[in-house]
Amino acid sequence: MIAKKLFLVLAVGLGMIFSGGEATEMKTVIIMFGAPGVGKGVQASRLHKELGLPHISTGDLFRENMRNQTPLGMKAKSYIDKGHLVPDELVLDMLFDRVSKSDCEQGYILDGFPRTIPQAQALQGHFTENDNVLVLNLTAPEQLIIDRITARQTCRSCGKLYNKRFTPSKVEDICDECGGDLYTRSDDTEETVRDRLRVYAEQTAPVKDFYAEQGIVTDIDSTKDLDIVFEQLMGIVK
Repeated sequence: MIAKKLFLVLAVGLGMIFSGGEATEMKTVIIMFGAPGVGKGVQASRLHKELGLPHISTGDLFRENMRNQTPLGMKAKSYIDKGHLVPDELVLDMLFDRVSKSDCEQGYILDGFPRTIPQAQALQGHFTENDNVLVLNLTAPEQLIIDRITARQTCRSCGKLYNKRFTPSKVEDICDECGGDLYTRSDDTEETVRDRLRVYAEQTAPVKDFYAEQGIVTDIDSTKDLDIVFEQLMGIVK
């Protein structure tokens, strides 16, 4: 048993698993998990830059597919225009299409997905024995989450995230990266945030238990300085 565990550790470190006499490259899949406002998007972006793995969020997938008017994007738009939730099957089709691209051969970072047990189960069925899956669960008190989200800003041009209280731009309402305008989402109100946290507790929080049973979840206190949190994440990933 000890020898087997040692072999697996070495295989992960080398990025390889040996099967049938051939070396197969291991893929790293990082699932950024946690309630809205804990900083998943910010840290996922930093991990993307450091590791070179694509940063994938369902929101970005929807926008990209609808902007490019792909068949999947047009299907999603038909639901969104009617005010309906996009079915899991369609969300998964978009995701699996995205991770099949060549830039995901080494792995990828999922931001805010899966959100439900059925989504997690479907995603699990997509993994292979060569996928090194890590679930990084960011935690923070509810009131801090509310304070963060209600002060959140996004660049209209490049999508960079800011926070007026914690990580403001150098010039008010102007993006440091591209000079674009910063805006606050209309649904980032305290009432809406509390409702989103309630939905998260009911539908998404149980997904952590699903992954905890597999022993692949690591909890990280996201109330610490952003750089400290990032160092902890890198320590886990590497």
